[in-house]
Amino acid sequence: MSTSTSTSELVATPVGDARVTWHPAARPHTVLALGHGAGGGIEARDLRALADALPAQGVTVALVEQPWRVAGKRVAPAPKTLDAAWTALWPTLTRPGLPVIAGGRSAGARVACRTADDLGAKAVLALSFPLHPPGRPDSSRADELLAVKVPVLVVQGGRDPFGRPEEFPPGATPVEVPHGDHGFAVPKRADVGQEEALEILTSAVADWLR
Repeated sequence: MSTSTSTSELVATPVGDARVTWHPAARPHTVLALGHGAGGGIEARDLRALADALPAQGVTVALVEQPWRVAGKRVAPAPKTLDAAWTALWPTLTRPGLPVIAGGRSAGARVACRTADDLGAKAVLALSFPLHPPGRPDSSRADELLAVKVPVLVVQGGRDPFGRPEEFPPGATPVEVPHGDHGFAVPKRADVGQEEALEILTSAVADWLR
């Protein structure tokens, strides 16, 4: 858990209640809003690591749980439903009066990309962007990344089956977490430990935010 005191609130959306868990910075200059993927929630190791590391650097981290997760469902709804919920809760994220960077992991990164320009996000952080379904590089989602008009940082595991760093198009070159899978887990035999892998991720994001 973050060393800062986190607080959670439910936010009504047209598709059910979402939940925002705030990890506040003492003297914030930016809000980083992060959504989760389709296969898990805000307990994901990369989201937790950022919520732990960034408040000390002036970044308030808001971890956003989509309504389907809050309701206890196991299957994510259609992309348009995810986008609708994110759009509806955006005023909550802007309430502190600070620039908001939209982000998330996997499906959450796609939501951030699709909605960033319309919502006025300052930038987009895409963690483990699902460039294509595993084993189907022909079904690329690169257009979602390349269409974003604000700055984008992609952080990708070196062995992510949803898209390895070298598969990304020019203009969307990721920061690579060596040996990381889609959840940034690294094998025990790797020359990079799990803690070091997460530090690569958090340092890359912190440097970019500066």
